[in-house]
Amino acid sequence: MPAERPTFRQRLAAAAAFALLAGGSLLAGAPASAAATAAPAPTPAPTPAADNGLARTPQMGFNNWNSTHCRAEFNEAMVKGVADTFVSQGLKDAGYTYVNIDDCWALPNRDASGNLVPDPVRFPHGIKAVADYVHSKGLKFGLYSSAGTKTCDVQGFPGGLGHEQQDANLWASWGVDYLKYDNCNNTGADAKQRYKAMADALRATGRPILYSICEWGENQPWNWAAEYGNSWRTTGDISDSWSSMIGIAHRNQSLAPYARPGAWNDPDMLEVGNGGMTDTEYRTHFSLWAQMAAPLLIGSDLRSASASTLAILKNTDVIAVDQDSLGKQGTVVAGSGGLVVMSKPLADGGRSVTLTNETTTTRTISTSVDAIGIGGASSYSLKDLWSKQNSTITGAISASVPAHGTVMYRVTPGTPVPPPTGVSQLSDLPWTSAVGGWGPVERDRSNGEQGAADGRTLTIGGTTYAKGLGTHAASDITYHLGGACRSLSVDVGVDDESTAGASVAFRIYRDGALVADSGVRTASDPPTRLSADLTGGTKLRLLATDGGDGINYDHADWANARLACGKGPAAGTHAVSDLPWTAAVGGWGPVERDRSNGEQGAADGRTLTIGGTTYAKGLGTHAASDITYYLGAGCSTLTTSVGVDDESGGTNGSVVFQIYRDGTKVADSGRVTGADAPKALTADLSGGLELRLVVTDSGDGVDYDHADWAVPRLTCA
Repeated sequence: MPAERPTFRQRLAAAAAFALLAGGSLLAGAPASAAATAAPAPTPAPTPAADNGLARTPQMGFNNWNSTHCRAEFNEAMVKGVADTFVSQGLKDAGYTYVNIDDCWALPNRDASGNLVPDPVRFPHGIKAVADYVHSKGLKFGLYSSAGTKTCDVQGFPGGLGHEQQDANLWASWGVDYLKYDNCNNTGADAKQRYKAMADALRATGRPILYSICEWGENQPWNWAAEYGNSWRTTGDISDSWSSMIGIAHRNQSLAPYARPGAWNDPDMLEVGNGGMTDTEYRTHFSLWAQMAAPLLIGSDLRSASASTLAILKNTDVIAVDQDSLGKQGTVVAGSGGLVVMSKPLADGGRSVTLTNETTTTRTISTSVDAIGIGGASSYSLKDLWSKQNSTITGAISASVPAHGTVMYRVTPGTPVPPPTGVSQLSDLPWTSAVGGWGPVERDRSNGEQGAADGRTLTIGGTTYAKGLGTHAASDITYHLGGACRSLSVDVGVDDESTAGASVAFRIYRDGALVADSGVRTASDPPTRLSADLTGGTKLRLLATDGGDGINYDHADWANARLACGKGPAAGTHAVSDLPWTAAVGGWGPVERDRSNGEQGAADGRTLTIGGTTYAKGLGTHAASDITYYLGAGCSTLTTSVGVDDESGGTNGSVVFQIYRDGTKVADSGRVTGADAPKALTADLSGGLELRLVVTDSGDGVDYDHADWAVPRLTCA
């Protein structure tokens, strides 16, 4: 991006370190019970999505900015040449689809009608002609604007603020397929409203346009941007250096719970091939972006790309990890002394693993199948995605990794393995088989009867769900449990996209035994909650059949399907900071164990201190934060003191602490400020599967909201 663009806020300028984070659900839901009965379903926590059907896997393509900026070589000939190269060099076949142009494509002033005008020197035939050329190659075309009065370049090209519908209509008429919408010259207007205005305008055109929100992470877009767009920048601009690239990777790693099909964390474009890093470093760059399920947008001039650059960009094994249909972002499972292990769940039941050496000397990095989350099989196939070597292992994974290098493996169990310990959404887990009546079974979307991802947001009786399985009767879905799971709770019903005559019966089987039955549900019925006891079962089967009147319009949703597996903490009283969490997300910087939150890298805080009182044990966070622990229905009580850490400045900062047992709030601090003394909270967790510790701002923004959970103690039977 232009060097003249505003500096990203100082608190994110330093390279943040990673948060040790294991995959887990952040969605609230009703507790599962052992009874296999139907009851009225509670309303799930709302998690809206843009629902334009695009970017079901992270977008892949090209953007010119990193290689050309606003120089004269950015023109029509270059864009057409890149499209030609996509085809001739096999990049299109590898999955790259979008040819996008960045800033400086327009004249500095709108015309008399207020329309944007393409620069006649750079684009003598106009933008539509360029889009038509790109489309003729079987590719898609994207362009750029900013949610402000002007774009980011110092020449001051017109931005979209106040012209949203006019600009969107013009772009749609040109055949634009992708919009990157920047954040410069925004007049201080509310970010959500600015980006919503363009989302509404794009939707109103009726043309599918992928919406890439480039807000730089200023207002924590991971908390709200999925409602409007398909991806959101999580950081400031990348530059072509190791320190910039790895620092951005660190900041993006802790945001894994927010990524899902159609909605991705975007750590910025690729620098591969621009010359500022070695090929070893570029392989690390490409590996980490794929492991983080990030958009893969080439930022180098492909017309002159070297053979080594093309080899990196066309590594189809690495691309397959990025594009895996499960849609999970990888998480850091181990990291110490610059040696980092990440694990990413894959749709086939395996994991991709990156072993990254951030130090300046060759080091050995080791992990295991248990550590990456797929223990339980007798053997595993191991494929090195760069060397292409294949081997068989029984548990240990290890490699000698060069300085600034990454070894990337695909690990596939020889037999199915049990789901991970904790509460998981079924749509996030690999099934062993899935057969739909019309069209495929969909993850986190309804069934549109035809191709993959042709449905919409799961909706039953007016209630929308971010997570679940969309099917059509008759459908049959199976999962391997391995005797490790205890219960399933799920809302079922006929999706609202069906007509009034639709009717479906939902049944859950444990090893062939019926353990839950909804009876016949019609299109006019509200969601029904099913709870099934799966204790000791090795196979879970979800069956949706017609209600006895044929299968026409029988769109059947398994919504907010929460599977509880494994055992919770051992009997006794535990310091919560000594227990493994299943998910942890902080507002600025990672959640810290036994230290305050310093806003940037791991362990950059200090002793937890509230109102002058110091604490040796606890969790240091920054609003908005959300930490989840698996209890396995075996714990009774949580006690803790809470408050704004003194590092906020004494009177700065105001937050609210909330404790949830499954989907029920069981303790609330009310508004707590930096001037307040520690406040004691006690929560009844009896029978709960999950504990969530949530910190929100108190309605006045998140500045200085350093929030401490001091001496949290969990009592379990």
